[in-house]
Amino acid sequence: MAKDMTEFNSRLHRLADYCRNEAKFDQSLYTEYDVKRGLRDSNGKGILTGLTEISDVVAFKSVHGRRIPIDGELYYQGYNVNDLIEGSKDSLFGFEEITYLLLFGELPTRRQLHEFREILGNYRELPENFVRDIIMNAPNGNMMNVLQKSVLTLYSYDPAPENLDINNVLRQCLQLIALFPMISVYGYHSYRHYILDKSLVIRRPKPELSTAENILRLLRPDGQYTPLEAKALDVALILHADHGGGNNSTFTTHVVTSTGTDTYSAIAASLGSLKGPRHGGANLKVQQMFMDLMQTIPNWDDDDAVRDYLVHLLKGEAFDHKGLIYGIGHAVYTLSDPRCVILKKFARELSESKGMTKEYQLYERVERMAIELTQERRQLFKPLCANVDFYSGFVYSMLGLPMELFTPIFAISRIAGWSAHRLEELVNEGKIIRPAYKYVGHHKAYILINDRNYPSN
Repeated sequence: MAKDMTEFNSRLHRLADYCRNEAKFDQSLYTEYDVKRGLRDSNGKGILTGLTEISDVVAFKSVHGRRIPIDGELYYQGYNVNDLIEGSKDSLFGFEEITYLLLFGELPTRRQLHEFREILGNYRELPENFVRDIIMNAPNGNMMNVLQKSVLTLYSYDPAPENLDINNVLRQCLQLIALFPMISVYGYHSYRHYILDKSLVIRRPKPELSTAENILRLLRPDGQYTPLEAKALDVALILHADHGGGNNSTFTTHVVTSTGTDTYSAIAASLGSLKGPRHGGANLKVQQMFMDLMQTIPNWDDDDAVRDYLVHLLKGEAFDHKGLIYGIGHAVYTLSDPRCVILKKFARELSESKGMTKEYQLYERVERMAIELTQERRQLFKPLCANVDFYSGFVYSMLGLPMELFTPIFAISRIAGWSAHRLEELVNEGKIIRPAYKYVGHHKAYILINDRNYPSN
């Protein structure tokens, strides 16, 4: 048996080598056939594939036909996100208000918001024994997998899972928006107990609390939190709720919804997209990078030492050897990412309240140096800025959120946007989204099996 497995593994390795070597084609063919790789043009700008009213991302203004970089702007249903956050500064229910806005197109009245909060509060309870039978069963360290598994399983608890009537889909979306925080936190509790062998404390959500408050209350052993902590998390949820229709996971929502599939399958696909480190896991990379930096450099005030570390990062000689400074640069924003600007203020306030100003100052120092060094070494002539991931992980760490929940927190927020885009796709009854691929292989004559004699086999 051992010999058979050795032979099998050897053959498997040869097949993998084939995939690595033979399946890779000449990358210049993208230019030759004018293929917009990654749905982007030669300047890196996303090509138009659809229409939306839900959110808008602005990084340039047009002056006499020229595109001039400006400080980034983000709009939800036509409202500037800066105004939305300023308007909700005295409320811990900003995320609920913005969720209502994304779904229904207008800001709610006080009464409408109260009713909406009651709906979400009533939907926060998972089906009976769901935590025990689904979430606690076969725990693992990746909460995005827990979310996907749970979302697909919820299909079986739905009396009308395939019904695409807007009333029904809205009901499904509201339930998922309400349940994502519960599934994520309970999934982490399961991982912590069964895999890390820690104590297990499960609390039920309080329907009268906001999403941010419930997350903190359910996660913390004493269930306590400060207004600043709850507000910081509430703002982070607002800032991640949507970002135009072109980001990978939201585009996935549109693509899968266009096939006519059910809500649970569409959202599970979006979760799979967000799980990828190139999309939803960037703030985790930023935190890991800073942990490595802090261990490598004893004196964080030493500008020369910090600069040398960043140079080594860009050369692929430090941290994960990818040649990247995580959290720097954005596909759309140039002068600034408005989400980063807002979250940076809360990072400063939290650092002051928790005695972590030295850490905050290090983040500021790295932000400034990283932009300069990246532009210099990559010979970039366009403006560069820190993106939202640069400070979000730092904020989450100061809130005591475990790293395992960094990407799920993103999903807890973005499910609001995914839901709005799913409804938009269904209401507009668009065609199935089917992009074209250019075939660059070769047509071949069929060879009978007895005549196949490949040297690699």
